[in-house]
Amino acid sequence: MSADALLDALDPEQRAVATALRGPVCVLAGAGTGKTRAITHRIAYGIRTGVYRPGNVLAVTFTARAAGEMRTRLRGLGASGVQARTFHAAALRQLGYFWPKVVGGAPPRILDQKAQLVAEAARRVGLSVDRVSVRDLSSEIEWAKVSLVTADDYEKAVGAIARPAPSGQDPQAVARLMTSYEQVKTERGVIDFEDVLLLLSAMLAERRDVADEIREQYRYFVVDEYQDVSPLQQFLLDQWLGGRHELCVVGDPSQTIYSFAGATPYHLTTFATTHPGATVVRLVRDYRSTPQVVSLANRVIDATRRAGGPAPLELRAQRPDGPEVRFTAYDDDEAEATGVAHAIARLVRTGVRPSEIAVLYRTNAQSEAFEEALATAGIAYQVRGGERFFARRDVRDALVLLRGGARSADPTVPMPETVRDILRTVGWAEEPPAARGAARERWDAMHALVGLADELAAAAADGTRTTPDGRTPATGSATLADLVAELDERAAAQHAPTVEGVTLASLHAAKGLEWDAVFLAGLSEGLLPTSLADSAAAVAEERRLLYVGVTRAREHLHLSYARSRLPGGRPNRTRSRFLDDLWPDDRRPARSPSARRPAETAPTADDDDPRARRIVAELTRWRDEHARTTGVSPARVLTSATVALIGLHQPRTREELGRVPGVGAQTLATLGDDVLAVVARAAGSGARG
Repeated sequence: MSADALLDALDPEQRAVATALRGPVCVLAGAGTGKTRAITHRIAYGIRTGVYRPGNVLAVTFTARAAGEMRTRLRGLGASGVQARTFHAAALRQLGYFWPKVVGGAPPRILDQKAQLVAEAARRVGLSVDRVSVRDLSSEIEWAKVSLVTADDYEKAVGAIARPAPSGQDPQAVARLMTSYEQVKTERGVIDFEDVLLLLSAMLAERRDVADEIREQYRYFVVDEYQDVSPLQQFLLDQWLGGRHELCVVGDPSQTIYSFAGATPYHLTTFATTHPGATVVRLVRDYRSTPQVVSLANRVIDATRRAGGPAPLELRAQRPDGPEVRFTAYDDDEAEATGVAHAIARLVRTGVRPSEIAVLYRTNAQSEAFEEALATAGIAYQVRGGERFFARRDVRDALVLLRGGARSADPTVPMPETVRDILRTVGWAEEPPAARGAARERWDAMHALVGLADELAAAAADGTRTTPDGRTPATGSATLADLVAELDERAAAQHAPTVEGVTLASLHAAKGLEWDAVFLAGLSEGLLPTSLADSAAAVAEERRLLYVGVTRAREHLHLSYARSRLPGGRPNRTRSRFLDDLWPDDRRPARSPSARRPAETAPTADDDDPRARRIVAELTRWRDEHARTTGVSPARVLTSATVALIGLHQPRTREELGRVPGVGAQTLATLGDDVLAVVARAAGSGARG
């Protein structure tokens, strides 16, 4: 591909980024505007035109997944050899290289987690702590270190910004704990992750020979998600640069959601002042979301301007019209989870893949209700932030088998077929198991590996992808060795392949991801904004969290909240203040199909399938009549939840009815024909039982 051909895939603003190869460059990029495309094409264009050498470019971002995605795109553009890493990964690599020369011996061991040492430090200074307070104090130590706040300065620093000390401790006690923690680390001969950046920064600042060697190696820098940079990361970046201005930063102040961890948009918003003459490009063409989603996103974030904050980027939708954004108020958390699960099932029936659907919420504790509702509805899901994909034992076993197979694979057999044959020995089959649980989770993981094999083979067949070692496979020749190399790189970057299931994630964990359909749940006052947001700045960050959630959706977007926590509880919740100017006034709370109040045996108010409503109504009448005739309670015939699920799945045969959660073998044997007859009559079809 020629240098000019690289630019053909870009819009005018993206092209302006790609051709601004020298000097300071600031890219203000709204959600869905193609920022990764712009900066990877910039790097590839610079290499293709001879301005950059691949080994002289260092691109840094904030997550291993984002770094892995950047490397993959750069390889696809023919720009192999560029270093794309997280701040910590880049710093750790450099620290490991220079430590033997500067200090001598091997670098200290890095702590996996601080909890044990923080607890020991607290004991030494006489602080009474439990597991929760240890976690909070560990987070506070991390905040102080990435904010370049020492123990001596801690009390003054938190006082200046009115930051409350964690776990009911006073600032002086936290400062003593910080000093004690550093002493414990020294005694144990270990360092933490923040020390990696601190030690490397100090090494560069104090050793001219080390700084000169790194600055000779890396001459051009790209920093993604620059609104999330901490003072410590900025300090390290300044040492890398050494007064030079060959820096391109990309970010969006409206997506700053990690202030609690030390992130600040200050360096992004003042970039043009810090770097006089900087080229500033704004990306506002949103290619991700429909006009309906983009309009809502603009309205959500525009409130920051009305509150006296900086004017946000106003996105301009580039996609055709889509469905309207939906708003639903539910009676309680159970009703909300069930209603969301039913809406997801309808989307799946229309052809939306489960992996292209997400349920997002403010805190991880909210996931349990949705896990239960999705499991009841027979819908596969994965909880983001749970066990890492490549840490699973079944995945590790599969990688061992694939690695062994790569040494003896028949070159005449297509790679995806070989992968399927190997993975059949560890639980994969053409069809998933009917039951949920460990067997289904194992199948989901194996199927993700199968899907990646298919993707790699297809990409190699049309010549659009290079392998991790930089080799471009001959057309149609992707091998098992290529797949193993791809998996090894993804494992190092924790860039897991897609698992076919609905994603459950917190709003923070959803940053940088996108789905066809997004359900924003639990949008009540006290949950979003959280009750802990006790300042204007904290509330503004909570609003940015909602903005990030809205902009994750490509086409379908549902917003909901529950008026009560428990079924039958007092409706003492109100919708989030962020929705006051957005919520349609004519919506009424939805009822739970699993609740026992008579009015709640009908489908939830968000059910827009007329046939499903008819089935539920007819089946409820039949159930109640059958219960009166036989002298049992209606729930002994069919529970309200089972009735709702039958209406959702609309079975036509005994086999389909038997797959509906809640329909056991006894029910199928004694009532199956009657139930199917009611379903067929209500649906207006001639299906036979």
